[in-house]
Amino acid sequence: MTHILAIHAHPDDIETLAAGTLALLSSQGHAVTIATLTAGDCGSVEFGREETVRVRKDEARAAATMIGARYICTELGDLAVFNDDPSRRRVVELIRSVSPDLVITSSPVDYHPDHEATNVLVRDACFAAPVPNYATGDARPLDAIPHLYFMDPIEGRDRDGNKIVPDFAVNVEAHMETKRRMLSAHASQLNWVVKQHGIDDYTGSMDAWTRKRGKSFGVGYAEGFRQYKCHPYPATPLLQDLAGRALLSKIG
Repeated sequence: MTHILAIHAHPDDIETLAAGTLALLSSQGHAVTIATLTAGDCGSVEFGREETVRVRKDEARAAATMIGARYICTELGDLAVFNDDPSRRRVVELIRSVSPDLVITSSPVDYHPDHEATNVLVRDACFAAPVPNYATGDARPLDAIPHLYFMDPIEGRDRDGNKIVPDFAVNVEAHMETKRRMLSAHASQLNWVVKQHGIDDYTGSMDAWTRKRGKSFGVGYAEGFRQYKCHPYPATPLLQDLAGRALLSKIG
């Protein structure tokens, strides 16, 4: 059994970009933990901060439960994710406490500052997690740096609209209904996404993007990933191997 840790900035980010792959891995008997660095406390037009935190964490927990995953939040502030030492130590402690074989996180470039900061924090935290003298909390240092992968950015583009091409994708056709249900669990975001993003069909937008990524690989629905292989991160194709027959290795 492999332990997969998926970390993104806000509740619903992972459901949008990687829930199909996580559902696949969970169905194969692997352990999945879903984590967000924030509870998305600014993502509401109806509630104050404390109520937004409660609601969104409950939604994230309900979505994770659909695939037998655990949900964790590191309690950083929405729009307050920065690559500083206190935040890094908090993320290192998270990774150490989960002790994953494989970490999947946000894209290095994306439209949201929290998404980009999450990428840097998680990348550096994976490096620091095995370092014994880098003190965090009660969790023991890892034995080695975990495999590290990046999800697609939202809509597959950077801030300037340039396309980001994944190394490979995972065919998630068989798990799309689960992915839809997981995203739909974040009901508090319907009004927020209309206000902030001008999107009036929250789940439909995700569906359209996952279909578009699938089309680029010649299938109905897919999720794209890139592996971070810089020294001394592991370069063996762990996620690709776990995907098995669902692996899509050549973009059309």
